[in-house]
Formats: sequence, structure tokens, C-alpha cells
Amino acid sequence: MFNWQDFAQNSKRFFLSALCLSVAGVSMSGCSTNPATGNYQFAALMSPEKENQVGQEEHQKIIKQYGLYEDEALQAYVSGIGARVTKQTERPDITYKFYIIDSPIVNAFALPGGYVYVSRGLLALANSEAELAGVLAHEVGHITGRHSAERYSHSVVTSVGATVLSTVIGNSAASQAIGVGSNLYLSGYSRSQETEADTLGVRYMAQGGYDPRALSDFLRSLNEDKVLAAGGQKSDPAESYFSTHPPTPKRVNKTLADAANYQLAQPIEGRDTYFRQIDGLVYGDSAKQGFVKKGVFYHPEIGFAFDVPDDFSLVNQPAQIALKAKKNDTVVIFDFARAKEEASAEDALAFLRYEWMKDAALENAERLTINGMKAATATFSGKVNGAAADIRLVAVSWGKGQYARFQVALPKGLPEAEVDALKSLTYSLRRMGDQERNSIQPVRLRIVTAKAGDRLHSFVKQQAFTDKSEEKFRVLNALSPDDQLIPGRSYKLVVN
Repeated sequence: MFNWQDFAQNSKRFFLSALCLSVAGVSMSGCSTNPATGNYQFAALMSPEKENQVGQEEHQKIIKQYGLYEDEALQAYVSGIGARVTKQTERPDITYKFYIIDSPIVNAFALPGGYVYVSRGLLALANSEAELAGVLAHEVGHITGRHSAERYSHSVVTSVGATVLSTVIGNSAASQAIGVGSNLYLSGYSRSQETEADTLGVRYMAQGGYDPRALSDFLRSLNEDKVLAAGGQKSDPAESYFSTHPPTPKRVNKTLADAANYQLAQPIEGRDTYFRQIDGLVYGDSAKQGFVKKGVFYHPEIGFAFDVPDDFSLVNQPAQIALKAKKNDTVVIFDFARAKEEASAEDALAFLRYEWMKDAALENAERLTINGMKAATATFSGKVNGAAADIRLVAVSWGKGQYARFQVALPKGLPEAEVDALKSLTYSLRRMGDQERNSIQPVRLRIVTAKAGDRLHSFVKQQAFTDKSEEKFRVLNALSPDDQLIPGRSYKLVVN
């Protein structure tokens, strides 16, 4: 029987050999043994100088996209951990740089040239300095393993091969099809590269004095966080740590086996030190991004607020805010848009009818006032997930030709009380005063020490969550379903 797995593996070996022999003028020197992994690799088409250039360019994009978390003490702490795990890497030519990105999503990644990023969300999930050291060391492993250079070099050759193939068969579709494949290859690390980064990460954290088993501990928490998220609103997979770092049980076992190779007399765990550093960390969306607190979405930076019903989940994105009912297909989209015509800049109904909907067939169109702001509303028939629905539009004049917009998709047959509740949501939009903008704060992580007699349910009730509060508390603190509080031990709480 023909074995496709053996064929694929042999083809990979043949392809790598062919690359090393001759690639668009690159001689045998194009392949070399990586000093970190000990493996033969083809990474010739991205030189170390090119890696530095790419890193510098992409770093600016990362800052623009996410922003950096403004906490100098915490930033210095993270950089200090990074310095410990990079003291003895096989690439002393690199100046490693560590940054905290202002994102609630559990995420960490590296760029060529020594740039390593960790998110606020990941800092909240980790439970010790050693766990964070493991994450940073893993990302450093991608850099020393030259995985970006390897992926880039392979993709260039794949594109060249696609061009040659399309020329031979006279079909540009071949080039497009293979080009898609190379883009997918670049979208994430390969399984072997992840394994290499894990192995290197365990090595670097052990060399830095950290308990090398902590990486496995973090991967377990990561998996539990993923399981919990799967039961509710999922984050964008394109921005998730899971998309390129799948926390499988096999991977946990592999990192434990790697850790057994290092015997440290007094390995650093640093749980209490770590907890002191993250006490007060913003949890979830920040003031710059807007956040939900006690049933209201606040955006202090822009200066608006509106009500969010308890039975709706919310996804906050840079360009829009999406709300989805938990029990049906009702969807609400909120964003801002600017009028292009002078007439519609002064008339909300004209903006809604002629610019937003471009003369579409609208029903029940009318002008109204929402919290002192001129507005307009209208409906039209549409579909949600293939089912008939009424789409209600609301445009609210925000001033200087700018409009706040609600799009509400209402499934047919929705009870009148629920329809009225959605109207109240859109009509709750208001401007925030200066005092409120300066005083309202997002929820934060607080460190609380359990006392004798404390019970888990009393801790859970203090949290800012409206649902799955106990499950979230257990995941945040790496507790199993049967674990109870231990007097004298510190725990993470998310509080208003």
C-alpha cells in the first residue's frame, strides 16, 4: 500500500537537499547547521542583517496596532526576566528587547532581530515568574532557531517554483494556487519549529535559573483557558496565542521530558514576587479601547457610553463593537462614520438614507432625539444566518459631520419586550462628561491572600464577572475543580 506519510517525509528531505544544492544562484553555503538546534536548515535568503531590518520595520506596526502597556515598573520587570533567559543563547549578536502589548488577548510572539512581545492577557494568566520566563524563553527559541528566516527562505523558493511551473504549463492559476500555500505556511510556525522552540525555551529558562517545569504548567493553564473560551465568546483566532501555539497534552508531556534533563539545586519559581508585580494590572479591555463595567460600555478616550444587556456578549474591535444575544440570533453592531456630503452632515435622516443606505428601500424612517443629540432611525428587511430578520438602523449626530451608528438585526417573531429592550440599548447612547471620563476605570487584577476560614465561593462573589465566575477564577489561578483555598496563599481576583 502506498504510504502518503512516508512519501511526504521523503519529499521534504529531497526538497531541503535540493534547496541546499542550488536555489536561484545560492550555492551549498546557503544551508548551514543552526548552533541552537544542531539541525541543518535552509535560511539563506534572510540574512541576520535582513532580520534586524524586518524586526525594526514590523516593530513600528506592532506598536501602532496594539500600543504598549503604560507601566514602567512592570515593563522593567518583564525585561529583567527576558535578560536572564537570554544570557547564554547561541546568538550573542542579537540585542533582545521585550515589550508588553496593551491587549487583553492571551498572546506572545517574536519578530526577527530580537523583538519579543507578551500581552496583558498573558501576564494575567501566568501564575509565577518562572511561567512567564518559560513563555519569553520559548519566543527567544524562535529567534535563535531562525524560524522566521527559515520560513521566509522556503516561501521565496516556493514562489519561484510556482512561477516556473506556471510558465511550463502555461497556466497562471498554478502560480496563484501555490502562492496561497506559501502564504498559509508563513501564517504560523510548523510543528517541528514549535517543538524546537519549546526545547530551546526549557534550556534557556533553566540556564537563567528558573524551574524548567514551569513552561508545562503554563501550557496547562493555556489549555484550560482555551476550553473555557470555547464555551463562550471566542477571541479572534488571527490574534490568539492558540493559532500558532497549540497547547496539546503531547506538548505538555514533551516539555516535562525536556525539563527532566536539567537538575537545579534551587530553581526560581517566583510566585509571590510575580503576584506583587501584576497586582493592579488592567484586565480585559483598557480605557483606550473601551470596556464594559456594571452593564455599561464606556469609552473614556472617545467619550461615549451605552448600556449592554446581561444576556449579550460583546466583542470589542478597533473599528467596531459587536454584541450578540446569547439565546438567539440578535446582533448589534456599533461604529462611527463620517458624512461626505454637506447636506447629510447636518441631517441625520439624510445621512442614513442617502449615504449610509444609498437609496435602499427603507421603512418607518423618522427623525428623533437621543440624549440631546439629533438622530434618525429606519428599518428594512434582511437575513441573519439565512433566516428572515428586520434590520433597524440608528444614526446619531456626533458633531462635525461624524455619526455614531447602530445596526440591529432582529429575528422575525422576537417578543415585543425584547424588541423594546434593544431600542433602549440604542437610545442609551450618551456623551461622557469630563469628570466621568477621568474617574471611570476598567476592571483590574487584584492579589488577595486567603485567611483561615475563607471559602472559595466568597472570593468568587467579589469578582467583576457576571457569568462563569468560579470557572474563570479557577483558570486564572490554575486550580483544579476540586481545589480549595489554602490559608496564607495569594490568589488573583478580577474586581471593579
